[in-house]
Amino acid sequence: MSETRETRLKRMTMRSWRRGTKEMDLILGPFAEARLAAMEGATLDLYDALLAENDQDLYPWITGAAPVPARFGALVAEIAAFARAGRAA
Repeated sequence: MSETRETRLKRMTMRSWRRGTKEMDLILGPFAEARLAAMEGATLDLYDALLAENDQDLYPWITGAAPVPARFGALVAEIAAFARAGRAA
């Protein structure tokens, strides 16, 4: 049985808040709460794949300290911009 969209969004939001490092919790948690519901199809699949990556890889990608794999480029740029805007607010 496949999960419903609602269940998937809840699972992904929970995984965004419970990463393993506080820094990534504070970056991905608010992003997920603000943006996941509006995501469709391929973008939602890509975010789900991003959640499977290690925080030790994700954090440098989002902060610009390491190159981002091409498939995640636009999504990581969106997350980084969201995180910067949140800190400035």
